[in-house]
Amino acid sequence: MTTTNTELEELLMQRSLSDPELLAAAEAAADFRILPDATVLKIGGQSVIDRGRSGLYPLVDEIVAARQNHKMLIGTGAGTRARHLYSISAGLNLPAGVLSQLAASVADQNAAMLGQLLAQYGIPVVSGAGLSTVPLSIAEVNAVIFSGMPPYKLWMRPAAGSVIPPYRTDAGCFLLAEQFGCKAMIYVKDENGLYTANPKTAKNATFIPKISVDEMKAKGLHDSILEFPVLDLLKSARHVRQVQVINGLVPGNLTRALAGEHVGTIITAS
Repeated sequence: MTTTNTELEELLMQRSLSDPELLAAAEAAADFRILPDATVLKIGGQSVIDRGRSGLYPLVDEIVAARQNHKMLIGTGAGTRARHLYSISAGLNLPAGVLSQLAASVADQNAAMLGQLLAQYGIPVVSGAGLSTVPLSIAEVNAVIFSGMPPYKLWMRPAAGSVIPPYRTDAGCFLLAEQFGCKAMIYVKDENGLYTANPKTAKNATFIPKISVDEMKAKGLHDSILEFPVLDLLKSARHVRQVQVINGLVPGNLTRALAGEHVGTIITAS
């Protein structure tokens, strides 16, 4: 069924915003991709940035080289310092919204540090991935840096049975890629991708090059490489229907992934 703008406007004026017919009409409306040629990168906090010079400097060199041919929105994770904050804050019985704000401050710090390393190339740090400055930066220098924590703050939806914010930097970066209609979402971590078990602790872990969200859940792997909510976000996405997880500590992996090569693990919506 095709819905005209007039019909949609009439429904909006007459119905509750949760009315099934209105929701169906809104879903059928044409969608617009804001940055269809850009790729979102999520640079892991604990896996890459916390390693300091050894983990980050080679990746910075790849980003600088890649911007000649690729448009990139670079999100930062929070990492080890956020985990310490979670531990202390949870012990004080503080709510998920407070933990979310504290973790955001760490992701902000990581964005600031990455921004200093890339400042000489004109790559800026944008606050909240502000739409007012992103297009200009992408047009001029092909890259921007943003803090990966979604800005829910006190409005963070608590997870069942935990005060740890369920929507963290993996989810924040994916949401940005989806809402801007970007062409790809790449997670840069310190593992080659998804395994059947934790490769850091299990000797018999088997690498999985490609898998769907449903297959991950069926195998009990839904919380093993990405934050659990990312999988549900991926299933319901309009634009970003797969994500790629790569090992950013291996030289050349990021360059190959940006070029469209199957590096690491690809997780598909269906």
